[in-house]
Amino acid sequence: MSHQTGIKANDALKKLFAKCRDGKIRVLKISIENEELTPASSAKPINKWQDDYDKMVKPLIVENQPAYILYRLDTKSPDSGYDWLFISWSPDTAPVRQKMLYASTKATLKQEFGTASIKEELHGTVPEDVTLEGYHKHKRNDTAPVPLTTAEEELAELKKTTAATDYSVETRHQTLSGVAFPVTDEAKQAITEMAKGVHEYVQLKIDLEEEKIHLVTACDVSLDKLPTKVPSDFARYHLYNFKHTHEGDYTECIVFIYSMPGYSCTIKERMLYSSCKGPLLDLIQSLGVTIAKKLEVNSGEELADMLEDPPSIKDTAAITPATPSTPCAPTQSIPEKKSKQKRSCVLS
Repeated sequence: MSHQTGIKANDALKKLFAKCRDGKIRVLKISIENEELTPASSAKPINKWQDDYDKMVKPLIVENQPAYILYRLDTKSPDSGYDWLFISWSPDTAPVRQKMLYASTKATLKQEFGTASIKEELHGTVPEDVTLEGYHKHKRNDTAPVPLTTAEEELAELKKTTAATDYSVETRHQTLSGVAFPVTDEAKQAITEMAKGVHEYVQLKIDLEEEKIHLVTACDVSLDKLPTKVPSDFARYHLYNFKHTHEGDYTECIVFIYSMPGYSCTIKERMLYSSCKGPLLDLIQSLGVTIAKKLEVNSGEELADMLEDPPSIKDTAAITPATPSTPCAPTQSIPEKKSKQKRSCVLS
Protein backbone atom coordinates (compact mmCIF):
# COMPACT_ATOMS: atom_id res chain seq x y z
CA MET A 1 0.00 0.00 0.00
CA SER A 2 1.26 3.40 -0.84
CA HIS A 3 1.84 5.76 2.07
CA GLN A 4 0.29 9.04 0.90
CA THR A 5 0.42 12.11 3.13
CA GLY A 6 -1.77 14.53 1.16
CA ILE A 7 0.91 17.25 1.40
CA LYS A 8 1.12 19.54 -1.65
CA ALA A 9 3.26 22.48 -2.80
CA ASN A 10 2.02 25.89 -1.69
CA ASP A 11 1.67 28.84 -4.08
CA ALA A 12 5.08 30.32 -3.20
CA LEU A 13 6.80 27.07 -4.10
CA LYS A 14 4.89 26.73 -7.36
CA LYS A 15 6.09 30.20 -8.41
CA LEU A 16 9.69 29.20 -7.70
CA PHE A 17 9.22 26.04 -9.76
CA ALA A 18 8.46 28.30 -12.74
CA LYS A 19 11.70 30.24 -12.15
CA CYS A 20 13.59 26.97 -11.92
CA ARG A 21 12.42 26.02 -15.40
CA ASP A 22 13.64 29.37 -16.71
CA GLY A 23 17.14 28.68 -15.38
CA LYS A 24 17.09 31.55 -12.88
CA ILE A 25 17.72 29.38 -9.82
CA ARG A 26 20.73 27.20 -9.02
CA VAL A 27 19.55 25.66 -5.76
CA LEU A 28 16.20 25.42 -3.99
CA LYS A 29 15.68 24.02 -0.49
CA ILE A 30 12.19 22.75 0.32
CA SER A 31 10.71 21.98 3.74
CA ILE A 32 7.41 20.68 5.09
CA GLU A 33 5.71 23.31 7.23
CA ASN A 34 2.09 23.46 8.35
CA GLU A 35 1.37 20.38 6.23
CA GLU A 36 2.58 22.10 3.03
CA LEU A 37 5.65 21.88 0.83
CA THR A 38 7.18 25.32 1.16
CA PRO A 39 10.40 27.00 -0.06
CA ALA A 40 13.02 27.40 2.68
CA SER A 41 15.69 29.20 0.63
CA SER A 42 17.01 29.57 -2.91
CA ALA A 43 20.03 31.02 -4.73
CA LYS A 44 20.89 32.09 -8.26
CA PRO A 45 23.77 30.53 -10.24
CA ILE A 46 27.16 32.24 -9.95
CA ASN A 47 29.71 29.92 -11.56
CA LYS A 48 29.68 26.46 -13.07
CA TRP A 49 27.57 23.98 -11.16
CA GLN A 50 30.61 22.13 -9.75
CA ASP A 51 32.03 25.41 -8.39
CA ASP A 52 28.72 26.47 -6.86
CA TYR A 53 27.85 23.11 -5.34
CA ASP A 54 29.58 22.95 -1.95
CA LYS A 55 29.27 26.69 -1.38
CA MET A 56 25.52 26.56 -1.85
CA VAL A 57 24.52 23.10 -0.61
CA LYS A 58 26.55 22.81 2.61
CA PRO A 59 24.86 25.79 4.35
CA LEU A 60 21.45 24.23 3.65
CA ILE A 61 22.22 21.05 5.60
CA VAL A 62 20.77 21.32 9.11
CA GLU A 63 21.43 18.69 11.77
CA ASN A 64 18.38 16.70 12.91
CA GLN A 65 16.11 18.29 10.26
CA PRO A 66 15.20 16.48 7.00
CA ALA A 67 14.81 18.54 3.84
CA TYR A 68 14.67 18.32 0.06
CA ILE A 69 17.19 20.16 -2.11
CA LEU A 70 16.85 20.69 -5.86
CA TYR A 71 20.18 21.53 -7.49
CA ARG A 72 20.37 22.68 -11.10
CA LEU A 73 23.07 21.19 -13.32
CA ASP A 74 24.35 22.96 -16.44
CA THR A 75 23.19 20.32 -18.90
CA LYS A 76 19.88 20.46 -20.73
CA SER A 77 17.47 17.91 -22.15
CA PRO A 78 15.56 18.70 -25.37
CA ASP A 79 12.14 18.13 -23.86
CA SER A 80 12.52 19.14 -20.20
CA GLY A 81 15.07 21.97 -20.14
CA TYR A 82 17.76 22.08 -17.45
CA ASP A 83 18.67 18.85 -15.72
CA TRP A 84 18.28 18.76 -11.94
CA LEU A 85 19.78 16.78 -9.08
CA PHE A 86 17.24 15.85 -6.39
CA ILE A 87 18.83 15.62 -2.93
CA SER A 88 16.89 13.93 -0.15
CA TRP A 89 18.48 14.91 3.19
CA SER A 90 17.31 12.65 6.02
CA PRO A 91 19.84 12.63 8.89
CA ASP A 92 20.12 9.59 11.14
CA THR A 93 19.56 11.82 14.18
CA ALA A 94 16.21 13.22 12.99
CA PRO A 95 12.98 12.02 14.67
CA VAL A 96 11.66 8.88 13.01
CA ARG A 97 8.25 10.45 12.36
CA GLN A 98 9.91 13.35 10.54
CA LYS A 99 11.93 10.97 8.40
CA MET A 100 8.82 8.96 7.58
CA LEU A 101 6.91 12.12 6.70
CA TYR A 102 9.59 13.32 4.28
CA ALA A 103 10.03 9.87 2.78
CA SER A 104 6.29 9.55 2.17
CA THR A 105 6.03 12.99 0.55
CA LYS A 106 9.04 12.65 -1.75
CA ALA A 107 7.15 11.14 -4.68
CA THR A 108 4.54 13.91 -4.56
CA LEU A 109 7.21 16.63 -4.65
CA LYS A 110 8.93 15.03 -7.63
CA GLN A 111 5.65 14.84 -9.51
CA GLU A 112 4.80 18.49 -8.81
CA PHE A 113 8.26 19.69 -9.86
CA GLY A 114 8.36 17.44 -12.92
CA THR A 115 9.96 14.02 -12.85
CA ALA A 116 11.30 14.47 -16.38
CA SER A 117 13.57 17.29 -15.17
CA ILE A 118 15.10 15.22 -12.37
CA LYS A 119 17.99 13.34 -13.94
CA GLU A 120 19.75 12.16 -10.80
CA GLU A 121 18.97 11.55 -7.14
CA LEU A 122 21.18 11.63 -4.07
CA HIS A 123 20.13 10.42 -0.61
CA GLY A 124 22.06 11.57 2.44
CA THR A 125 21.98 10.59 6.11
CA VAL A 126 25.27 12.29 7.09
CA PRO A 127 26.64 15.59 5.70
CA GLU A 128 29.43 13.84 3.78
CA ASP A 129 26.83 12.03 1.66
CA VAL A 130 25.62 15.24 0.02
CA THR A 131 28.93 17.03 -0.60
CA LEU A 132 30.34 17.26 -4.12
CA GLU A 133 32.73 14.45 -3.24
CA GLY A 134 29.81 12.39 -1.95
CA TYR A 135 27.95 13.02 -5.20
CA HIS A 136 30.93 11.83 -7.27
CA LYS A 137 31.26 8.75 -5.06
CA HIS A 138 27.60 8.01 -5.66
CA LYS A 139 28.20 8.31 -9.40
CA ARG A 140 31.21 6.00 -9.26
CA ASN A 141 29.35 3.35 -7.33
CA ASP A 142 26.49 3.60 -9.80
CA THR A 143 23.95 2.71 -7.12
CA ALA A 144 20.98 4.45 -8.68
CA PRO A 145 17.93 2.12 -8.44
CA VAL A 146 15.91 0.93 -11.39
CA PRO A 147 12.63 2.79 -11.99
CA LEU A 148 10.12 2.00 -9.27
CA THR A 149 6.42 2.45 -8.85
CA THR A 150 5.33 5.15 -6.42
CA ALA A 151 4.56 2.54 -3.75
CA GLU A 152 7.91 0.80 -4.21
CA GLU A 153 9.75 4.11 -4.16
CA GLU A 154 8.13 5.23 -0.90
CA LEU A 155 8.79 1.89 0.81
CA ALA A 156 12.43 1.93 -0.33
CA GLU A 157 12.81 5.46 1.00
CA LEU A 158 11.28 4.50 4.36
CA LYS A 159 13.72 1.59 4.61
CA LYS A 160 16.67 3.91 3.87
CA THR A 161 15.71 6.48 6.46
CA THR A 162 15.23 4.00 9.31
CA ALA A 163 17.83 1.32 8.53
CA ALA A 164 20.71 3.10 10.28
CA THR A 165 18.78 3.90 13.48
CA ASP A 166 19.65 1.80 16.55
CA TYR A 167 16.42 0.46 18.03
CA SER A 168 16.13 -1.62 21.18
CA VAL A 169 13.76 -4.54 21.62
CA GLU A 170 11.23 -2.18 23.20
CA THR A 171 11.06 0.23 20.27
CA ARG A 172 9.71 0.18 16.74
CA HIS A 173 11.38 -1.71 13.91
CA GLN A 174 11.12 -1.74 10.14
CA THR A 175 9.45 -4.61 8.26
CA LEU A 176 8.79 -5.30 4.60
CA SER A 177 5.12 -4.41 5.10
CA GLY A 178 5.52 -1.25 7.16
CA VAL A 179 6.70 0.05 10.53
CA ALA A 180 6.17 -2.13 13.60
CA PHE A 181 5.55 -0.19 16.80
CA PRO A 182 5.76 -2.15 20.07
CA VAL A 183 2.45 -3.49 21.38
CA THR A 184 1.79 -3.30 25.12
CA ASP A 185 1.43 -6.49 27.16
CA GLU A 186 -2.15 -5.52 28.01
CA ALA A 187 -3.04 -5.32 24.32
CA LYS A 188 -1.34 -8.64 23.55
CA GLN A 189 -3.23 -10.30 26.40
CA ALA A 190 -6.56 -9.02 25.09
CA ILE A 191 -5.76 -10.33 21.60
CA THR A 192 -4.77 -13.73 22.99
CA GLU A 193 -7.95 -13.87 25.07
CA MET A 194 -10.00 -13.04 22.00
CA ALA A 195 -8.45 -16.01 20.22
CA LYS A 196 -9.74 -18.15 23.13
CA GLY A 197 -13.24 -16.66 22.89
CA VAL A 198 -13.06 -14.50 26.03
CA HIS A 199 -13.87 -11.25 24.21
CA GLU A 200 -16.09 -10.46 21.24
CA TYR A 201 -14.51 -7.08 20.59
CA VAL A 202 -11.05 -5.50 20.99
CA GLN A 203 -10.08 -1.93 20.11
CA LEU A 204 -6.46 -0.75 19.76
CA LYS A 205 -4.89 2.67 19.29
CA ILE A 206 -1.46 4.15 18.53
CA ASP A 207 -0.03 6.52 21.13
CA LEU A 208 1.59 9.03 18.77
CA GLU A 209 3.97 10.36 21.43
CA GLU A 210 5.11 7.03 22.88
CA GLU A 211 4.98 5.33 19.47
CA LYS A 212 3.33 2.28 21.02
CA ILE A 213 0.11 0.40 20.35
CA HIS A 214 -2.24 0.34 23.36
CA LEU A 215 -5.45 -1.45 24.28
CA VAL A 216 -8.50 0.83 24.38
CA THR A 217 -11.13 -1.72 25.35
CA ALA A 218 -11.87 -5.44 25.30
CA CYS A 219 -15.51 -6.39 25.84
CA ASP A 220 -18.65 -7.98 24.41
CA VAL A 221 -20.58 -5.82 21.93
CA SER A 222 -23.74 -6.67 20.03
CA LEU A 223 -23.66 -6.26 16.27
CA ASP A 224 -26.09 -3.34 16.26
CA LYS A 225 -23.92 -1.45 18.78
CA LEU A 226 -20.61 -2.12 17.01
CA PRO A 227 -20.74 1.01 14.78
CA THR A 228 -20.96 3.19 17.92
CA LYS A 229 -17.48 2.01 18.87
CA VAL A 230 -15.91 3.74 15.85
CA PRO A 231 -14.57 7.19 16.89
CA SER A 232 -15.46 10.11 14.63
CA ASP A 233 -12.23 12.03 15.26
CA PHE A 234 -9.48 9.43 15.80
CA ALA A 235 -8.17 6.43 13.90
CA ARG A 236 -8.46 3.00 15.48
CA TYR A 237 -7.89 -0.71 14.88
CA HIS A 238 -10.76 -3.07 15.78
CA LEU A 239 -11.19 -6.83 16.07
CA TYR A 240 -14.74 -8.20 16.12
CA ASN A 241 -16.01 -11.76 16.36
CA PHE A 242 -18.89 -11.68 13.88
CA LYS A 243 -21.40 -14.30 15.07
CA HIS A 244 -24.41 -14.99 12.87
CA THR A 245 -26.44 -17.67 11.15
CA HIS A 246 -26.20 -18.43 7.46
CA GLU A 247 -28.55 -20.89 5.79
CA GLY A 248 -29.41 -22.26 9.21
CA ASP A 249 -25.80 -22.82 10.32
CA TYR A 250 -24.15 -20.96 13.19
CA THR A 251 -20.92 -19.31 12.05
CA GLU A 252 -18.20 -17.19 13.61
CA CYS A 253 -15.45 -15.18 11.94
CA ILE A 254 -13.10 -12.53 13.28
CA VAL A 255 -13.04 -9.31 11.28
CA PHE A 256 -10.22 -6.77 11.40
CA ILE A 257 -11.50 -3.21 10.95
CA TYR A 258 -9.27 -0.21 10.28
CA SER A 259 -11.22 3.00 10.89
CA MET A 260 -9.77 6.29 9.64
CA PRO A 261 -12.12 9.31 9.78
CA GLY A 262 -10.64 10.99 6.71
CA TYR A 263 -8.98 14.36 7.00
CA SER A 264 -10.18 15.10 10.52
CA CYS A 265 -7.00 13.27 11.56
CA THR A 266 -3.54 14.78 11.23
CA ILE A 267 -1.28 13.72 8.39
CA LYS A 268 1.09 12.03 10.85
CA GLU A 269 -1.75 10.03 12.38
CA ARG A 270 -2.98 8.86 8.97
CA MET A 271 0.53 7.91 7.91
CA LEU A 272 1.42 6.04 11.11
CA TYR A 273 -1.81 4.03 11.21
CA SER A 274 -1.35 3.08 7.57
CA SER A 275 2.31 2.11 8.07
CA CYS A 276 1.71 0.07 11.24
CA LYS A 277 -1.33 -1.86 10.00
CA GLY A 278 0.53 -4.65 8.18
CA PRO A 279 2.96 -5.56 10.99
CA LEU A 280 0.11 -5.40 13.53
CA LEU A 281 -1.93 -7.87 11.47
CA ASP A 282 1.06 -10.22 11.44
CA LEU A 283 1.35 -9.98 15.23
CA ILE A 284 -2.39 -10.53 15.77
CA GLN A 285 -2.33 -13.71 13.70
CA SER A 286 0.83 -14.91 15.45
CA LEU A 287 -1.10 -14.65 18.75
CA GLY A 288 -3.66 -17.17 17.51
CA VAL A 289 -6.34 -14.97 15.95
CA THR A 290 -7.44 -16.07 12.47
CA ILE A 291 -8.64 -13.02 10.57
CA ALA A 292 -11.30 -13.91 8.02
CA LYS A 293 -11.86 -10.43 6.64
CA LYS A 294 -10.14 -7.03 6.65
CA LEU A 295 -12.25 -3.90 6.28
CA GLU A 296 -11.46 -0.19 6.04
CA VAL A 297 -14.10 2.40 6.94
CA ASN A 298 -14.31 6.13 7.50
CA SER A 299 -17.12 6.06 10.06
CA GLY A 300 -19.43 3.91 12.12
CA GLU A 301 -22.19 4.57 9.59
CA GLU A 302 -20.13 2.99 6.82
CA LEU A 303 -19.44 0.00 9.04
CA ALA A 304 -23.17 -0.39 9.67
CA ASP A 305 -23.82 -0.35 5.91
CA MET A 306 -21.16 -2.98 5.33
CA LEU A 307 -22.37 -5.35 8.03
CA GLU A 308 -25.94 -5.23 6.70
CA ASP A 309 -24.90 -7.54 3.86
CA PRO A 310 -23.87 -11.01 5.15
CA PRO A 311 -22.28 -12.16 1.85
CA SER A 312 -19.67 -9.39 2.14
CA ILE A 313 -18.47 -11.14 5.29
CA LYS A 314 -19.09 -14.81 4.54
CA ASP A 315 -17.39 -14.96 1.15
CA THR A 316 -13.93 -15.19 2.72
CA ALA A 317 -14.93 -15.98 6.30
CA ALA A 318 -13.60 -19.00 8.10
CA ILE A 319 -16.76 -20.79 9.23
CA THR A 320 -16.44 -22.19 12.75
CA PRO A 321 -19.24 -24.48 13.97
CA ALA A 322 -20.12 -24.06 17.60
CA THR A 323 -18.92 -26.93 19.80
CA PRO A 324 -20.83 -28.29 22.82
CA SER A 325 -17.91 -27.41 25.11
CA THR A 326 -17.98 -23.74 24.15
CA PRO A 327 -21.04 -21.72 25.21
CA CYS A 328 -22.21 -19.59 22.34
CA ALA A 329 -23.62 -16.11 22.42
CA PRO A 330 -27.17 -15.73 21.04
CA THR A 331 -27.06 -15.88 17.29
CA GLN A 332 -27.93 -12.82 15.27
CA SER A 333 -29.76 -13.26 11.99
CA ILE A 334 -29.39 -10.32 9.69
CA PRO A 335 -32.39 -9.73 7.44
CA GLU A 336 -31.84 -9.44 3.73
CA LYS A 337 -31.77 -5.89 2.45
CA LYS A 338 -31.81 -4.44 -0.99
CA SER A 339 -28.32 -4.04 -2.36
CA LYS A 340 -26.97 -0.51 -2.28
CA GLN A 341 -23.71 1.13 -3.14
CA LYS A 342 -21.11 0.78 -0.39
CA ARG A 343 -18.89 3.75 0.33
CA SER A 344 -16.37 1.74 2.31
CA CYS A 345 -13.21 0.17 0.96
CA VAL A 346 -12.89 -3.59 1.44
CA LEU A 347 -9.19 -4.29 1.71
CA SER A 348 -9.25 -8.02 1.26
